[in-house]
Amino acid sequence: MTTLTTIEIEPPYLLFIGDMDYELDAKTAFGIAHWRPELCLAQLRFGTEVDLGLPDMTPKDAVAAGARSLIVGVAPVGGSFPESWVESLLEAARSGLHIVAGMHTRLDQVPGLSEAATEGGVRLVDVRTPPTHIPVGTGVKRPGRRLLTVGTDCAVGKKYTALAIEREMHARGMKATFRATGQTGIMIAGEGVPIDSVVSDFISGAAEMLSPDNEANHWDVIEGQGSIVNPGYAGVTVGLMHGSQPDALVLCHDAARTGIDGWDGYDVPEMPTLIDLYLSMARLTNPAVRMVGISVNTSSLDRARGEAYLRELEDRMEMPCVDPLADGVGRIIDQLLPRAGT
Repeated sequence: MTTLTTIEIEPPYLLFIGDMDYELDAKTAFGIAHWRPELCLAQLRFGTEVDLGLPDMTPKDAVAAGARSLIVGVAPVGGSFPESWVESLLEAARSGLHIVAGMHTRLDQVPGLSEAATEGGVRLVDVRTPPTHIPVGTGVKRPGRRLLTVGTDCAVGKKYTALAIEREMHARGMKATFRATGQTGIMIAGEGVPIDSVVSDFISGAAEMLSPDNEANHWDVIEGQGSIVNPGYAGVTVGLMHGSQPDALVLCHDAARTGIDGWDGYDVPEMPTLIDLYLSMARLTNPAVRMVGISVNTSSLDRARGEAYLRELEDRMEMPCVDPLADGVGRIIDQLLPRAGT
């Protein structure tokens, strides 16, 4: 029987940043610190100014303060463990911290880490382990409602937006479930499917499994992955979209992003072009899909400039444009409610 990837992480957490000097590479740590702050005790970093706003602690200090798990909070391209991290991970395991990671390289492949875990009496938890026996997508329409966040690029707020939408739906008394598709989302939710670790033929089937038959008024809020215009990750985006069969799409964007991050020479297309691309692809499995709003990370702008940016974009695109953390997502959810006379 196929099940979701389910994990158990013992709190409190020591969030590992290591020597990563680019905030986007530490998005896992930032996401957990933002959405589960009550579980986060400290951060472990060396040679970097990337800062979660948590106390800096060594593994031994963290254990003395009550920490139970070290979460590898970085996700560099390629998903492997640099040699510069190994000694810190060994120290953490020997000190009695469970090690949790969402890298493509498995923890037991890190030299000496299995032995250190045995010495410390701790577990090695790999989040990027997809369920077994995933079926090929069927394309059969399922009962229930589905919203998928999509992006102008990677790391533009798809997870944050999905979590904010689920939270606002619950506040309104709506039935909704956040469906995690990446390592950070799975760490936050406790279950999900690491879509980028699924063999390509089965991505749409994994998405169908992730958001199964449900009540007619229940919303699955599905965390998007990659971008349809990213040269490296467009494949996972399309497979997830086809299997999700979304009734609604929310386009996510970073106001500071003009080019595809990490791919020189690739610009972010104009919003109308992107929206047309997403809708045309999504209509394969749900011809009635709608784009219901645009979610923008405006943290790179001061508040006045951010508000002006959103107003101009909304006037141009004729749909709600919000910063999910600064403004909330209520106006996007309003688009999902039955209209008068319908």
